[in-house]
Amino acid sequence: MNKIIMTLAAVMTMSLAACAQNKGENRMQNEHKSLVVYFSATGTTARVARMIADVTDGALYEIVPQQPYTSDDLDWNDRQSRSSVEMNNPQVRPEVKETNIDVGDYDVVFIGYPIWWDRAPRIVNTFIESHDLKNKMLIPFATSGGSGINNSVKELKNTYPNLKWQDGKLLNGSSRNSIQNWTNDVMVSILFPATTILSAVFQPIK
Repeated sequence: MNKIIMTLAAVMTMSLAACAQNKGENRMQNEHKSLVVYFSATGTTARVARMIADVTDGALYEIVPQQPYTSDDLDWNDRQSRSSVEMNNPQVRPEVKETNIDVGDYDVVFIGYPIWWDRAPRIVNTFIESHDLKNKMLIPFATSGGSGINNSVKELKNTYPNLKWQDGKLLNGSSRNSIQNWTNDVMVSILFPATTILSAVFQPIK
């Protein structure tokens, strides 16, 4: 009897999860509440950001530095290069070009960046501190030449503990299909938490 109950519960869980995923995808596509924000110094992160915006039907917003980064600025072997100096000083906030963007129109904000010195570039902090992101679901994504994303996400969470950070994802060389699968999973987990599904499965019969 216990095996039958557990089997039925598992089937119901999978069915509800599938239903939740479909609802999550439809809501994501119909309400257009996703914003994809990114900083890209060489174009690698930009390519990923465009795919995320495409598969989520979200708006795309580029963080554009007031002073563009040159190849010399990005030389990590030079301790005096612009990027090295910025990353060695947690208080630096590079200036960005003014653009009209109202983050209040969006519920979910993807934030993308290249990994610099195992962290997000300081210009990402400039964006975060220039906009009201409270009550937004913030989803980091990154590209990297070798580092993972975990430390950069940890630092963002520690720096801005009052914001709603989700787990980040490193998207080096990701295909459109893999990005679509990831964004679908993320949106479903946000819109239909596992606790909601499980509570529905184990709701007492009246």
